Amino acid sequence: MGKFRTIADLYRHSRKYRQMHKVFLKYADMTMIPADSYIDNLLLAEKFKAVDGDVAECGVWRGGMSAGLAEILGTKRKYFLFDSFEGLPIVKEIDGHEAKAWQDNTTSPYYYDNCKAEIGFAVKCMDKTGASYECIHGWFESTLPVFNKTKKLAVLRLDADWYDSTMQCLTNLYPLVVENGLILIDDYYMWAGCSRAVHDYLSSIKSTSLIRSSTNGVAYIIKQESRG
Repeated sequence: MGKFRTIADLYRHSRKYRQMHKVFLKYADMTMIPADSYIDNLLLAEKFKAVDGDVAECGVWRGGMSAGLAEILGTKRKYFLFDSFEGLPIVKEIDGHEAKAWQDNTTSPYYYDNCKAEIGFAVKCMDKTGASYECIHGWFESTLPVFNKTKKLAVLRLDADWYDSTMQCLTNLYPLVVENGLILIDDYYMWAGCSRAVHDYLSSIKSTSLIRSSTNGVAYIIKQESRG
């Protein structure tokens, strides 16, 4: 392994990692996602570059992750950014004690005003990419059911945090993901409500798709079911 002490050290010095790190630095002030996790999202998405379909992200904050995906996946597809742009919904019991404690601690440096961000941040990010995009402003329960169900998604990224929000995203958008498309799940290892929703949804459709983990702990699914 030479001068590299660990596999992780070798990984961080690879050409591909350095390439993705430049994208991260471009949007670092527009995302809460740590560098290694952000880069893993990009590395995973790049493997699906040849898959036909659009890209959707649910829970975009300032748009830094959506913009990074657009940099990697290119301008020949459309990007849909779903967010209330008013912060997160109120935590429910199913989301767990940790989620309630986080939302109650409004002075925490990780509170980020309950993840509220003006839509202009996302617009600014996406304008840098040159990609075609649409910011879909509103609560998931209102915007997702009326989203065009004829759309075909190659990549779906979920950053919805809570049980209800994650379930709404999966119920409405998972069927639009093409077979062998990618679903990235930001909060699977963070919030109990998110992981419960993922398990409940996959069980409800009797899915054979596996929940996998990247080098730096990004949960993802490669969809095995045909579209619909």
